[in-house]
Amino acid sequence: MKPSQPYQPFLLRLLHGFNGLFVLAAMLTAFWTYDTYDGRFGGLPLPHFPEMESIHGTFGLWALLLFPFFALYSFHRGQKRLIQPDSLAKLSQVGQPIWWYTLHRLANTVAILALTFALFSGKMMDSTWLPKGELDHAWYYAHLISWLVLGGAIALHVLLSARVGGLPLIWSIYQWRYRPQDSPVHWRGHLQTTWRSLQSNIAAWRSKQ
Repeated sequence: MKPSQPYQPFLLRLLHGFNGLFVLAAMLTAFWTYDTYDGRFGGLPLPHFPEMESIHGTFGLWALLLFPFFALYSFHRGQKRLIQPDSLAKLSQVGQPIWWYTLHRLANTVAILALTFALFSGKMMDSTWLPKGELDHAWYYAHLISWLVLGGAIALHVLLSARVGGLPLIWSIYQWRYRPQDSPVHWRGHLQTTWRSLQSNIAAWRSKQ
């Protein structure tokens, strides 16, 4: 591996890859479900397939089960890839490299928050609403909006990744090779360290209450 080639932690690649796969599958099946039962805001001539709602729910469930691990990694070991305390000041440096990097971190953060809202709003829905033609529930509208926002956030994430790192950065997230110190045999120790740090942060927060 060339020294100049971007390197992503192996655990991040696994979590990002599987989470991205389930989320994209959930988004595609979500549109098909909307097209089957709703279609008030436009659609495509897709086959009428009522079972698609169940398929969408399955992908959504897998994304929900994996999301806590991805979020824990992102907000702890991957914190440098998210919005920083000085991000607002750096956004004033329009056109500079740090401006693009800050926008990239902001897009990453927005994507995680949008996914959180999409998963939460999806769980608040009743699976019988759409088959019964009940399309005016607030949580259904919230779920539609959340997936639109998530789609935009993912598109922005990809575009800004290409802007700050080009194809090498995008390709680095899909490679399987890893460095010895990044081996899965060390993940248990990383998890224990993360858990102790989380407990320490919670204890510190409680002491201030």
